[in-house]
Amino acid sequence: MMPTAIRTAILGAFALTALAACKPEAKAPEQNPATASAASSTASAPAATPASSPETTSLNAAAAPKPQGPGTDMRKEDIGGDFTLTDGDGKPFSLSDLKGKVVILSFGYTHCPDVCPTELLTYSDTLKQLGDQAKDVKVVFVSIDPERDTPEVISKYVKQFNPEFIGLTATGDQSLPVIKQQYRVVSSKVVQKEDSENYLVDHSSGAYLIDKNGEVAIFSPYGSEPATIAADIKKLL
Repeated sequence: MMPTAIRTAILGAFALTALAACKPEAKAPEQNPATASAASSTASAPAATPASSPETTSLNAAAAPKPQGPGTDMRKEDIGGDFTLTDGDGKPFSLSDLKGKVVILSFGYTHCPDVCPTELLTYSDTLKQLGDQAKDVKVVFVSIDPERDTPEVISKYVKQFNPEFIGLTATGDQSLPVIKQQYRVVSSKVVQKEDSENYLVDHSSGAYLIDKNGEVAIFSPYGSEPATIAADIKKLL
């Protein structure tokens, strides 16, 4: 059996290389997220080493080729697990509440100028690709910026892309760092100039496809086409 230390190192490397980092080059514009462009975002280079970070291993996402093949099978990895956050109604919501459904789980924030809205539009198109099977699929968007993303804000944001999307954020003593560790999500606040309230957040992107038993099954990287994600989901339905 692979030693725990080595396995942990490999999973850490995966978090920094397989997940695309959202690192906008400019201040987030005031705009409707559904019309935002992905041209200014950056994604982590596939050749990054375990010692690298999303902030230092980036390239222009607009120039990066879109993944065309199926996602990465994660069923043998020690990743994921149940968690409880707060939904748009201000009530506790657990991932386990969705057992029996396939879940598209992604992490981001409402002020993201490009990657997050692009991904959410992709997941909305994915549901359209699934047709009647979409009733057995849920999209969950977890905020990595709970300071600004209140339950009301996150709910209003995701429902602009699809009224069935579920937005979650951390409130009270809910521990976002623990959840990020569970899913190998990395993020870092980037303060713009001297205005501490006006900042961007570099963060890992892409989505986990979670099977009906609540287990992480497939990782779908940023740039995957709706048809590709839909094909992966059909394997889990």
